[in-house]
Amino acid sequence: MYRLAALPPRLLKRLVGLLIVVIGLATPTSMWAEVLRIVIDERVDVLEGRAFGGVGVYEKIVGRVFFVFDPANPMNARIVDLDKAPRNADGLVEVWANFVVLQPKDPSRSARTALLEVSNRGGKASLSYFNGARGSRNPELEEHFGDGLLMRHGLTVIWVGWQHDVPDQEHILKSHLPVATEGADAIRGLVRSDWTVDRATNTLGLGHRTQIAYPVADTGHADNVLTVRDGRMAPRRVIPKLDWSFARLENDRVVFDSTSIYMERGFEAGKIYEMVYVAEEPTVVGLGLAIIRDMMSYAKYGEDRLFPVDRGIAIGISQTGRFLRHFVYQGFNTDERNRKVFDGLMVHTAGAGRGSFNHRFAQPSRDAHPYSAFFYPTDIFPFTSRTQTDPETGDIDGLFAHQHNDAHLPRIFYTNTGYEYWGRAASLIHTTVDGRDLELHPNERVYHLASGQHGVGRFPPPDNSRLPNTNAYRGNPLHFQYTIRSLLVQMMDWAWDVSSPPPSMYPKVAAGTLVPVEQVEFPELAGLAFPKVAHDAYRAYYGPRWQQGIIDIQPPQLGKRFPVMVPQVDRLGNERGGVPSVEILAPLATYAPWNLRTGFPGGTDALTNFTGTYIPLAKTEEERRSSGDPRPSIEALYRDKDDYLRAAEEAARSLVERGLLLDEHVDAVVARAEAHWDWVMSRE
Repeated sequence: MYRLAALPPRLLKRLVGLLIVVIGLATPTSMWAEVLRIVIDERVDVLEGRAFGGVGVYEKIVGRVFFVFDPANPMNARIVDLDKAPRNADGLVEVWANFVVLQPKDPSRSARTALLEVSNRGGKASLSYFNGARGSRNPELEEHFGDGLLMRHGLTVIWVGWQHDVPDQEHILKSHLPVATEGADAIRGLVRSDWTVDRATNTLGLGHRTQIAYPVADTGHADNVLTVRDGRMAPRRVIPKLDWSFARLENDRVVFDSTSIYMERGFEAGKIYEMVYVAEEPTVVGLGLAIIRDMMSYAKYGEDRLFPVDRGIAIGISQTGRFLRHFVYQGFNTDERNRKVFDGLMVHTAGAGRGSFNHRFAQPSRDAHPYSAFFYPTDIFPFTSRTQTDPETGDIDGLFAHQHNDAHLPRIFYTNTGYEYWGRAASLIHTTVDGRDLELHPNERVYHLASGQHGVGRFPPPDNSRLPNTNAYRGNPLHFQYTIRSLLVQMMDWAWDVSSPPPSMYPKVAAGTLVPVEQVEFPELAGLAFPKVAHDAYRAYYGPRWQQGIIDIQPPQLGKRFPVMVPQVDRLGNERGGVPSVEILAPLATYAPWNLRTGFPGGTDALTNFTGTYIPLAKTEEERRSSGDPRPSIEALYRDKDDYLRAAEEAARSLVERGLLLDEHVDAVVARAEAHWDWVMSRE
């Protein structure tokens, strides 16, 4: 009989993987919590066995995970249409998803803590955000692991597919969910798609961005209605059905397509189009919430688990930050066996939103921004963890109001940039529905990443991003990710009850740092218009069955707006009341988290989605005076480059002392500041 140790390493790894697969197939469901089995497709050492500090070698596990869900379990009662999904011989609903795990190869060196990233539209962002790495769907090269922060802290990093409608592409994370039916009959309902058309075209896909759409069920149905309007709140005009069809242009031929619409005369740039149509066979989308719940539960509690941990932290960015707010709101942090799932959540750039994660014909990719994806169930009451009463509707609710077990509430960091205050109604997470400050729950911290845009912009800014007749650039390069990395370490300590994190830092009404748009004291800069409005959240009525997760009214009927406010600014125009970066403490520019749609074919007075504005200071007092710039010049703030670099390092050290920057990143932050100085001082 051959000894396994005598086999070649590559063959040995394959045999071990096959053994694990066989064990998983033979193991009873009860031994795997709610994970039925795991199939391993690849198990390799990261970077061919390179050690990450004292933690040593990491391994990557790639495979498929199979789940079962019991429709009768009360922890699954909120999953819309789960009772209408097909069941196996045991009366359970089966689903599967692909997954990737990175973990220390030596379990004794593990931090016994998982970082589960809820994947944004099938991607992987954790290594970019926390390691400063180059993003990749398939991390395998040295540049994909950056400085190894996650690895050096011994974290187990987990990704699992939860979203069903992402495109079928290699290394995309995806779930495979069942369709709900009424016995032998298909379920039908209304689906809505909308588009902000910035470039004329003949064809529009019904899916959001690149997501897979629900096909139209009956092309001739009277409820299929296409409208056009000139702005977000402008009246809709119905486009006659003879003018458009469910089709696309292919090789100069018009061909039928159940997931696209075609118009011969074209869809006009600068307009907003909206399609309401009848679809059938809704996916049980809410199972995505249960997948995230049970993947983490398996890692914490499953017997013979492949990636064992004792604590779990989730990170959600933008779409999936909203997902985590929805996850908590609907009580998913308690698993089917009444056990706590996540110990901590990092909810990043979600604003005040939740989303289309658990209703009939839900489209999880749909969001809400100032000039796209309008009036989906994203920015809807409740917004705060604390329970409130909406005086307009009489609704009483809060994000923490529906827990199965209050002891299972996770600790939560809400991190929002300035963009989320302007473009995602973020003020609503810490104010009352009548616009007053609201006391936070002990389990949450709110950190406003002052003056940042939704994602870090390019630096130096491209020449073609300069706005006409201004000293401003479209795109804001303020680098808030160093703060996020420090907060992850703080969350790890909080999850283990080692220490409490820094106090919340966000603008407040009482302090005068959170104000209506018209009260922002932004400096008047030549050629640069200031926004007149921020993104509004509206009370919306989706029909009488909305509480059961069914939308009957498309588009929804809108009620009164909620009071949205934004941060006040300092004399340079940089935001107050939040977590400052070195760029704010030792400034060379104004970092505005907003940007107007100047130069677009429509909505030029609206905000550009996701994007901020970067306005360097004048280099000298002479330059400042000649341009009429009311902000101080660089010459007035610093004697020379060395003086500036001393200010930058002092600012960085002050952030380290407050737990808002890791000491290991000080040199990188100061080097970035130096590059910023060199670029600003060399520009014409």
